[in-house]
Amino acid sequence: MTGAPATATSGTGVPGGSTAAGAAGTPRIWNIANILTMIRLVLVPGFIALMLVAGGHDPAWRSVAWAAFTVAMITDLFDGHLARTYNLVTDFGKIADPIADKAIMGAALCCLSALGDLPWWVTGVILGRELGITLLRFVVIRYGVIPASRGGKLKTLAQGVAVGMYVLALTGWLASARFWVMAIAVALTVATGLDYVRQAIVLRREGIAARRAVVLDEARTRDLGTGDRVEAAVRGTAPREVAGQGDGTDSRDEAAAGAGAASRDVAASGATAAPEEAVRGAAAADDSAAPGAGRDQADAAGGSAAPRGRRSQA
Repeated sequence: MTGAPATATSGTGVPGGSTAAGAAGTPRIWNIANILTMIRLVLVPGFIALMLVAGGHDPAWRSVAWAAFTVAMITDLFDGHLARTYNLVTDFGKIADPIADKAIMGAALCCLSALGDLPWWVTGVILGRELGITLLRFVVIRYGVIPASRGGKLKTLAQGVAVGMYVLALTGWLASARFWVMAIAVALTVATGLDYVRQAIVLRREGIAARRAVVLDEARTRDLGTGDRVEAAVRGTAPREVAGQGDGTDSRDEAAAGAGAASRDVAASGATAAPEEAVRGAAAADDSAAPGAGRDQADAAGGSAAPRGRRSQA
């Protein structure tokens, strides 16, 4: 009974074959683990009816009720093991499994206390612890998950054995022994409950400290310069959105720097353009004056050359 039947592991190696997993590999609701959980839920009203038949003190009916309770506790052991081993964990199982556990145990304790076989304060301590720890898990789930400890598993085993002994109509030394077994179960219930409270406090404290550190890092990163912000983003100390803001700032700074450089170039070109135009103007004036000067020089040369020519002719 420790493994899955051969007929249940067809094809994929998962109990239930193709019915255990969907097309995308996600476990379906109706797998072997969830079926065992549903059986345990169905056994709860049947167990209550068996406990109360014939005034609740008939040894024969109490033995049948004990058989139903034992089957429920065995399914509690196997459904979780099968779900973890064959990857059959579903959201339905996460919700239904603890409900079924609390339902069968609560029904047994309440019936025993109602019949006068178990003090009500024992029922109150056990059920109060179970409900309180369940609520505590939901409260601190934003910071993390409180794992099940070995003490918690031992507590569940002790509770099952003790309640089972009280369900049976025992006499003699067995009736005395069940008192001590129940005392051990109550002690483990209280001790593990306090340990879970301690774990919840530590988990919440660590979660708050981690969030505070993230907020401080974000604030510190926003106060850094552009280059420091980029360097911090590269090192992984700044979140992406902050790094994106730094990149945008760098782009705007580079654009502004480019615009300033362009304006300085235009101003410099304007300042150097005027002297160059003046030089070109002076050169043009020299060019316009050069022909006149050349004619004057030619006339002068001609004038002096003509008499020389006449003298030679003469």
